[in-house]
Amino acid sequence: MTVSTAKLPVIDLSSPDRLSTANSIRQACVDYGFFYLANHGVEEELIEMAFEESRKFFSLPLDEKMKLPRKEHRGYSPLYAENLDPDSSSKGDSKEAFYVGPVRGSGNKAELNQWPSPGNFRSSSFMEVDNGVLSWKGHVSHDIVNQFRMNIFMLARVCSFGLEGVSSLPAADYCLRSAARRLISLIALALKLDEDYFVKVGALDDPEGFLRLLHYPGELGSSDEEPIYGASAHSDYGMTTLLLTDGVAGLQACPSYRALPDSRFVGRSGDNLGSGKMYHRYMGEFTIAKRICASVLCFIVNIGDMMERWTNCLFRSTLHRVMPTGQERYSMAFFMDPNPDCIVECLESCCSESCPPRFPAIRSGDYFTERFRLTYD
Repeated sequence: MTVSTAKLPVIDLSSPDRLSTANSIRQACVDYGFFYLANHGVEEELIEMAFEESRKFFSLPLDEKMKLPRKEHRGYSPLYAENLDPDSSSKGDSKEAFYVGPVRGSGNKAELNQWPSPGNFRSSSFMEVDNGVLSWKGHVSHDIVNQFRMNIFMLARVCSFGLEGVSSLPAADYCLRSAARRLISLIALALKLDEDYFVKVGALDDPEGFLRLLHYPGELGSSDEEPIYGASAHSDYGMTTLLLTDGVAGLQACPSYRALPDSRFVGRSGDNLGSGKMYHRYMGEFTIAKRICASVLCFIVNIGDMMERWTNCLFRSTLHRVMPTGQERYSMAFFMDPNPDCIVECLESCCSESCPPRFPAIRSGDYFTERFRLTYD
């Protein structure tokens, strides 16, 4: 595959012209499946705090991080533990991750999250800057651990629900609707639907919002035997993904190639999930997603497989990957997915006699259960 550089569309979430914004989103989702989201309302202070907590966590020794192993899609996943492209010959993706699930909601979903605690770090501590020098502190206080949990918790909550009730931040003097929810309403308009469509069908009633902290090491050495990927080529499973990066390059998208449903990936009932994608290897062109400006903390937004399914493949869930650049890289991905009981079926505005629905209706929770089964079994 060849690689080129292209500018992704920029969507201004603060624009008062919602119809024009929705039309721009529609064009971006049809052409690219990716766009930048500017003026999203998530405070720069909160983003910087979350990145700092992420760096502290990933700087811990491996044996300490492994005390929080990933289960129920929450917790720590070490280097090379995942391979997002099972057809790749790579030994695994050169990244480590920490997963945070919904931070509030029905049942015990919030209690499933795993958090660092002083008990996890008896023998070591976070690396901190002391008079300009990185050093290990000999003791981890409850305050440090609670700060990690609070900052990551608040970012996940702000992405899902907005800043209502988060009184410790300056922006809490007024109420912000969440970036994800405002974006979803604009996506509804972009699809020629009422802006509250996804609310009315129950998608945003106790939605599934997952935050993934990601760390890509710098120097990894080279291998003549197999390729090395930060994250191998894949498309995201869900509705939409909102990504924040530290400005280090590496993300590449392949909007010039259109994935097709793969008959190998079918549900137990014979339902073609349209989930596993069939990509013709070594075809298409990857474009580099460059950060627009260091002073503009934009989300990079991409459409997931579920939204592609919902729109009858009008909106594209684009193949993308992260390539090592020799620089250490941090990012945070927020996956906005619907309530598990929401029924995902082809939107009336996205089908016709000449373009009938490609997929049958499916319960969101069943869809994700099958996707994860196919990925991890």
